[in-house]
Amino acid sequence: MNRTNVRRALLSVSDKTGLVDLAGRLVSAGIELVASGGTAGTIREAGLPVTPVDAITGSAEMLDGRVKTLHPSVHGAILADLGNPDHRKQLYDRDLIPIQLVVANLYPFEAGLARGVSDDEAIELIDIGGPAMVRAAAKNHKWVGIVTSPDQYDEVAEAIAAGGLDDDLRRRLARAAFYLTARYDATIVRWLEDMSDEAPKRMVLAFDRVAELRYGENPHQAAALYAESGRAGWWLSMEQLQGKAMSFNNYLDTEAAWRLANEFTYPTAVIVKHANPCGVAGRDSIEEAFAAAWECDPLSAFGGVIALNRALDGPTAERIAKNFVEVIIAPHVDDDAREILAKKKNLRVLIADVPGAADLDLRRIEDGFVAQKRDSVGMPAAGKMPENWESVGERPTSADLLDELRFAWTVAAHTKSNAIVVVKERAAVGIGAGDQSRVGAAKRALSQAGDRAQGAVVASDGFFPFRDGIDQLGEAGVVAVVEPGGSMRDDEVVDAANEHEMAIVFTGKRHFKH
Repeated sequence: MNRTNVRRALLSVSDKTGLVDLAGRLVSAGIELVASGGTAGTIREAGLPVTPVDAITGSAEMLDGRVKTLHPSVHGAILADLGNPDHRKQLYDRDLIPIQLVVANLYPFEAGLARGVSDDEAIELIDIGGPAMVRAAAKNHKWVGIVTSPDQYDEVAEAIAAGGLDDDLRRRLARAAFYLTARYDATIVRWLEDMSDEAPKRMVLAFDRVAELRYGENPHQAAALYAESGRAGWWLSMEQLQGKAMSFNNYLDTEAAWRLANEFTYPTAVIVKHANPCGVAGRDSIEEAFAAAWECDPLSAFGGVIALNRALDGPTAERIAKNFVEVIIAPHVDDDAREILAKKKNLRVLIADVPGAADLDLRRIEDGFVAQKRDSVGMPAAGKMPENWESVGERPTSADLLDELRFAWTVAAHTKSNAIVVVKERAAVGIGAGDQSRVGAAKRALSQAGDRAQGAVVASDGFFPFRDGIDQLGEAGVVAVVEPGGSMRDDEVVDAANEHEMAIVFTGKRHFKH
């Protein structure tokens, strides 16, 4: 195993966490330190010997620090292939001493965007010399170690004390370095590209592995959890109070449940199984909402994920604890609820922020993906007819009936297509999800609803292509339906609704979910 014996190190860091300690350990190992502007100042203030970069280059920093390490005397010392006699001769002829260790991190561009800096300030946070040095050292990792994070300082210092940087360590450091510059450039591209465009021309995305998962959808599939660089979804900042580690399926189901629960402004409980809602209800209290949601389909709710858009309190926790569920997510969990649920040690209990709505929805296909803006229902205040909704039947829609339809429409938008959702008294009582035919989805939803379909309303995520679906609903006692409209047989569908004395509303927008 080849080891690089470090004799000279170049340090140029924006994040100075751990810098002085590392510099001290390098000096103790007999290594000469060379450093740029602010880095050299920090090391010097700590009483450690350091050579400023301009003493090597013979050129002072210029353009307000935009140019300081971009010089042959720096990059030649980093990039020289020390196994090549001609390279060694060129270093000797120019009186250059090789650099075996580069410690560099980049201007905080990502953090600047998060702070909301101006465009001019953001431009100044685009590092040029740093990425050039990092890439140079990473390219020449056969002879040079490149350190890009304070998290690496201990391992590198220990390796130097043990005799030098071995091949494996230098290669691992180089991988991390190239990812750092790729991620950095991806963030800049995303900022410069108009991401408000419905279909951006270019996308360069970088992802960091957050956790390895036990397995994927099935035990034979390897899986991991990744976060897009520069982004912070609700799950990244969530607090897990108890329970087993989250699984691949848990994350997907919890995402589905949490998004739907937060579509509503009143206390709402959502139960999701296999990414589809199997119980949704809104009530005056979160306890009542959960009880009503569970009654939608108790059989499917077994082993499901529960999302509450209000704090989880003791009485609600008592009700939940009587059943087997995998995950509970809420904006807050009070002390009584924590004590009650602590007895169920495997149950995952999460506290999370409200999910955002602006990110791109990506779906993988072989060697690529399709991308779209995330769908949003965006219901207006209660009692108001949503924009583009039109009552097209003979039966009028009262304010109460309209609110029921809005509830049903929101649930349908979060249910896999073809979707039919039966709602009564602001609770889903029948959900037909992922059916190949709309009439099949209606049949399943009505079968689940049973007698509860009498006086209920229905939402369909896509239009009814024939009147048979409406006939099914009318015969079951449904009093109103909301659907996109747009079928060549809309007139027949409306006629069927009138015959069954059902109100019918066209939304002008569909909500397919695949």
